[in-house]
Amino acid sequence: MAHKVTYQFDGAEREISFSYSEFHNMHEAAAAAEGVDIKQFLRREQEIMAITRDKMAARDFRDAEFEKMGFDNLYFHKNGEKPEGK
Repeated sequence: MAHKVTYQFDGAEREISFSYSEFHNMHEAAAAAEGVDIKQFLRREQEIMAITRDKMAARDFRDAEFEKMGFDNLYFHKNGEKPEGK
């Protein structure tokens, strides 16, 4: 079964298919689906990863920047599963 990503973009609920052969993570897939250019974001993320060993620092940066871009409630559904209550 294919992986899915659900998220809100500018207040609208979305669901997309996800493949590791196309994207590194769900954030990149969501940005591509919405046509958002994240080249500068990826460069800054690489810089953060180069100066810290704390993986949560990069994740916190990613979440905060994507929220600024208009994304919210990103959720990865492994093998198409739905979270409880959805």
